[in-house]
Amino acid sequence: MKYRVFLLAAASAASLASGSAFAQTTEAGSDVEELVVTGTRTEGRSRLETLAPVDVITADALQQRGSTELATALAASVPSITFPRPSNTDGTDAIRPATLRGQGPDQTLVLVNGTRRHATALVNTNGSVGRGSAAVDLNAIPSAAIDRIEVLRDGASAQYGSDAIAGVINLRLREAATGGGLSVTYGSNVTSFDGFYGRDDNITDGATTTVSGWQGLTILGDGFLTLSGEYRNRENTNRSDIDKRVTPNRITSRFGDADVEELSFYANAGKPLNDTWDLYGWYGYQHRDASSAATFRLPTDTQQNVPSVYPNGYLPLLTTDTEDNSAGLGIRGEIAGFRTDINVVYGKNDIDFGVQNTINPSFGAASPTSFQAGGLTYDQIVFGADFSREFEVGMAGPLNVAFGVEARQETYKINQGQYESYARGPITGVAFGSRGFTGFTPSNEVDVDRNNVGVYIDLEGKVTEQLTLSGAIRYEDYSDFGDTTTGKFAARYDFTPEFAIRGAVSTGFRAPALQQQYYTSTSILYIDNVPFETGTYPATSNVAAALGAKPLKAETSDNYALGFVFRRGAFELTVDGYKIDVKDRIVLSETLQGSPTAAPGTNGRVIYDLLAPYGSNAARFFINGVDTDTVGVDVVARYRIVDDQAGIFDLTAAGNINDVEVKRTPVTTTLPTPTSLFARQARLRFEEGTPKQKLTLQGDWKKEAWGATVRTTFYGDVLSPGTLADGSADNNTGNRGLVDLEARYTFPVGLTASVGADNVFDVYPRQIIPSQNTTSASPFSSFSPFGFSGRFVYGRLAYNW
Repeated sequence: MKYRVFLLAAASAASLASGSAFAQTTEAGSDVEELVVTGTRTEGRSRLETLAPVDVITADALQQRGSTELATALAASVPSITFPRPSNTDGTDAIRPATLRGQGPDQTLVLVNGTRRHATALVNTNGSVGRGSAAVDLNAIPSAAIDRIEVLRDGASAQYGSDAIAGVINLRLREAATGGGLSVTYGSNVTSFDGFYGRDDNITDGATTTVSGWQGLTILGDGFLTLSGEYRNRENTNRSDIDKRVTPNRITSRFGDADVEELSFYANAGKPLNDTWDLYGWYGYQHRDASSAATFRLPTDTQQNVPSVYPNGYLPLLTTDTEDNSAGLGIRGEIAGFRTDINVVYGKNDIDFGVQNTINPSFGAASPTSFQAGGLTYDQIVFGADFSREFEVGMAGPLNVAFGVEARQETYKINQGQYESYARGPITGVAFGSRGFTGFTPSNEVDVDRNNVGVYIDLEGKVTEQLTLSGAIRYEDYSDFGDTTTGKFAARYDFTPEFAIRGAVSTGFRAPALQQQYYTSTSILYIDNVPFETGTYPATSNVAAALGAKPLKAETSDNYALGFVFRRGAFELTVDGYKIDVKDRIVLSETLQGSPTAAPGTNGRVIYDLLAPYGSNAARFFINGVDTDTVGVDVVARYRIVDDQAGIFDLTAAGNINDVEVKRTPVTTTLPTPTSLFARQARLRFEEGTPKQKLTLQGDWKKEAWGATVRTTFYGDVLSPGTLADGSADNNTGNRGLVDLEARYTFPVGLTASVGADNVFDVYPRQIIPSQNTTSASPFSSFSPFGFSGRFVYGRLAYNW
């Protein structure tokens, strides 16, 4: 109780949330609003004048915390964004997806400089938030390259195309011809952990070093080139408990953040060609090496261990070697009075998997202990042409007419691993393939592509002095699943300069990703010496079709929004309610298992008979068929105080209430007994896997050379569903509040020194009790919205010139 009272008192006395996150990049005390470009194609509109809610997160706000990950900083700034930190989920440990308004990670469109960003090649196939999705990796872009981020919290498929069901995140790159900055951040987790299985430690781990910088250069007289780079090295954290199964009792597992080393580089350039036309472009690159742990293999496990190689057991380590490239080239100017922007953008994500400290038991002592397990590649090239012009048509203001076209080509590949990573060796009766992560087989290899073309028209204008209307319609045609048309209508009525209401109605869609359509990962099981495949199959494969799978089609949505804006003097308040109904969501099915010994006419025997001709015994696949309804509200309040003696205070409170309900799930139609393809555990991941409430309170203070930030984030309870139908294996993370503190001082030479702590009171989610977690390997749920690494203490030196 004392802790809770102190927590609330400290947070409330210091702040009201996300202040600098929503602050404009203006001089202290300035009332000038920053103009936004996301969600509107009308020039000169500020974030408080938009027809839909848009958050603006500045470069300074991204840096005022210990974590240097872009996704972590973004989640701290926008309450409707959640960025969990799962562990023991294969590649998802290193490439973690974020969610907006409780929707899927792939239901938020990510833009860079207003153009579509490519997704990662990784498909999240394990039991984490975002299971079944292939999302954009926000951490592939260094914070040093960002000028600001605009988050449109509204459905926008009619304006931007596929994926914008929950909203749009637009990353605006830094544009500078002069100046620069360099910062070095070092920190580590300094925490205490008392486990149910006997671990009682004061822990220091997760040491993280980040060096980042940027430099603006003048090129060709009046052009600019901004170079940004970042190096980050993060050591793993481990919150596994004592393993009572081994002698002597010791920690055998690793549960926490992965080891990550990454190097990122971005170049952003622009050059006026004449008084009308500008040439612009950018290039970005990141290389990331990560290592995460699988499940510990006991020395007595006769199926998975070779005692002569690992007499004390072993802990397999999954490595991911990721390269990410992006490039854009465009020209903007004017044609026949129309503002014109024509661009081509390319993006590629390549992931190579490896497994270390492991073995293929079927090869015995002759087996390698490290393997190349294959890889995934996704790339896209997008051509866009946008035109807009204002027309005087007798209304209170000009009518802005915008239209454009977008064409996209996508490619997806799976490459097989080395032979020993998937093959069965000469020893029978034991497991085979590299333990921890089985390599991709030759039959898993794919090389597919598709293309689509979309066209849109977007109108916006002031009908009267008080009423502003906008409407958009978009048509897209895909080479694989067909075409779709979406629309949006939005309105805003300003009763007074201080108060306005705004709302929107729209339809949306999300095209099935190539990763979802063609991802394949199988291994071979031997039943009565007959090889059978089991694993994940494309919906169009013979194996999936035998179980009733059909080619994937697009998800569709209906979005409704209604809210108001109030501002008076230094105070501003926005409240926006929303309803998002999504139909035919694409999900990963349950695994359907066949058995040759099952009784005739039962599901197990029918599955076996259906799949036997294809050499398979069990399968899961991507399917449409889940409908969800989401209802929520976003509230953002800000108050700014400028006092000559006390300094400048930015106080903000930002909260999100969000409720997701699954309305329909798919059921098999090819089996004697109807079986859900999206059962209880999967349904609860959708409904309870992200917080229903999240509130951020933040206060920023600045006076001359001094500055400080206090942030408190309250997370609602999250359910981690177990496998038992009665719910007895379920786990709740609990309601939690985390406080972050940072103090800064800028020396006369321009060097700023900062010290701080994220999660200063060392808060953890609720531990999983032994009856729900029979081993010590994972004492916390990976669904925790703030992770489970405890307090992070850091220092930073930053110099700007």
